[in-house]
Amino acid sequence: MSKLRVLKSREIYRGRVVGLKVDLVIEPGGIKAEREVVHHPGSVVVLAHAEDGRIVLVKQYRYAVRQFLWELIAGGLEPGEKPLAAARRELLEESGYRAGKLRLLFDFFPSPGILTEKMHLVEATRLTGSPAQPDADELIQVGHFTPTQVMRMIRYKQIRDAKSLVGLYWLMQSRSEDKK
Repeated sequence: MSKLRVLKSREIYRGRVVGLKVDLVIEPGGIKAEREVVHHPGSVVVLAHAEDGRIVLVKQYRYAVRQFLWELIAGGLEPGEKPLAAARRELLEESGYRAGKLRLLFDFFPSPGILTEKMHLVEATRLTGSPAQPDADELIQVGHFTPTQVMRMIRYKQIRDAKSLVGLYWLMQSRSEDKK
């Protein structure tokens, strides 16, 4: 199979967080195509849960979909920042919690058809509270939910974003395997 060849690339937009390029390529397998690609530096998703099993979710307004959403804690990687450091920072900023233990679980691509972003799922346990430090443009509500409540929220479409679904399904699956 042939290698990818980029015949032409032009930047359409460069913003504070993302960039957009239009590339003319010959993909492996010989397909010639024009591809629009949003470039993103990557992010972390924090799966924070307490000793009693409750899961920490945050509710915030998401302008792109014009809705308030319950989500796992998440945020972008700063230049040169490692995923565990970003997870520690985002956990404190959005929820006010510090984690006694952080564990990098895996990474995934939320929308690989158009987006370069790689998300790193990080588990945060042994939580201790302190004041939250949200960014100036964030209005965040913190909630604590049992696994049963979370599954009900998913069933009734109260949790709808992909990163949260990935992390929560991973947690539920790992708990069911632990019981075997």
